[in-house]
Amino acid sequence: MPFTDMLQSITERGRMLLFSGSRIRQAAAKADLETLCEMLLSSRGEASGMALAAEILDRWSALGSDGVQIFLHMLHEKFGPETTKLDMAIENYLTDKSSATIIALHQAAEPRRQELLRRLNHAPNGTAKLVRMRQKLLSWKEQSAEFRALDADFAHLFGSWFNRGFLTLRPIDWSTSAHILEKIIKYEAVHEIAGWEELRRRLAPADRRCFAFFHPRLADEPLVFVEVALTRSVPAAIRDVLDDARKQINADEATTAVFYSISNCQDGLRGISFGNFLIKQVVEDLRRDLPGLKNFVTLSPVPGFARWLAKARSSAIDPLLSDRDRERLVLLDDSNWADDENIAMQLESVLLPLAARYFLVERTPQGRPVDPVARFHLGNGARLERLNFLGDRSAKAMQHAHGLMVNYLYKLEDIVANHEALAQRGEVIASPEVRRFLDHYGENRRGVDHKGSEESESEQPSF
Repeated sequence: MPFTDMLQSITERGRMLLFSGSRIRQAAAKADLETLCEMLLSSRGEASGMALAAEILDRWSALGSDGVQIFLHMLHEKFGPETTKLDMAIENYLTDKSSATIIALHQAAEPRRQELLRRLNHAPNGTAKLVRMRQKLLSWKEQSAEFRALDADFAHLFGSWFNRGFLTLRPIDWSTSAHILEKIIKYEAVHEIAGWEELRRRLAPADRRCFAFFHPRLADEPLVFVEVALTRSVPAAIRDVLDDARKQINADEATTAVFYSISNCQDGLRGISFGNFLIKQVVEDLRRDLPGLKNFVTLSPVPGFARWLAKARSSAIDPLLSDRDRERLVLLDDSNWADDENIAMQLESVLLPLAARYFLVERTPQGRPVDPVARFHLGNGARLERLNFLGDRSAKAMQHAHGLMVNYLYKLEDIVANHEALAQRGEVIASPEVRRFLDHYGENRRGVDHKGSEESESEQPSF
């Protein structure tokens, strides 16, 4: 019997036991969600506990938007730490800082809702429903401190439940089940997949690969996936990867693996990092299967560049935008500027130095690179290798980055040193080619804090 069917069977038996007596059945039918949650926390039977968890999640799933908010508010207000026990644990710790009092303090400080969420997770499809619950919570997270506190509990638990040790890496190819392939089309967030024929072109050829992480409690739901092109050189534009008429090669002819799209699939798992593990695992698998591969690079979007540049243009006192630069940047206001070769050349001469400054100089108030995708790859130990002018002419890329794309290089022997340079010194490791662009401003500073754009915790960048 499949595991999910076994869980369902136990749950149904539990419901029969739970609701078999008329008094219990009447009490359960009249109980509100708060009462059912209290019953679940006090439950000692496994079957009855699973039945209660399923009943709570079924009722929650039927709630409208207002009902969901009321439920989340109830979790915060009614299922926080037991203050009497917490006060006593604090008092005991202040007089006796032993291991026992530290453990007691930790246990008393844990909100009761964390144990409630653990028990709800026992229900059939409980994990998937809790991921959806957090997805709804995230949409209101910034409205109140109570929702932020509640989200901290979800993030704490999900960080354990979706630990790398529980994830499985699976190749996705044209023979993968249609149910999962439909999810790949749906969740692709970087370069839209228009339909099945386009998906076939990305998965079926010998020089294409796709890998995804899965979790055993979300068996047919990819958590994150990466699309890989096997090439003989580092591409400067996405058309070189996705062009229908491109010349295909055999996998063993490739010298370069290009990670050209990484998409997070579950909004409810935002902030739970999978992509860094994914890239490192895929690199290891590709090196094992294709020893001829020498280079591992990305072809990545720059989602924050246009917003940052617009802010710089709106500032009359930005010292690094000369009058000549401002005059040229006015050309960006023509939506068709990229179609005019002369205008494009003028803009290239100013946009690439500005892009170098954006990556190498600008920082968030927290001292990190301002671009969310850069934070991901540079934090993983990649090197900023190349800036690609008009690397992506799609409407989305023109709006968000004026067509700019970049290559990040994953050189395995340098990953640790690159990561430490950023983490310890705030230094972005970049190729000499990229650094030379800073000469446009007569500077080559590293890690200077210009207090760029605010860093948002709610960002779920696609790479």
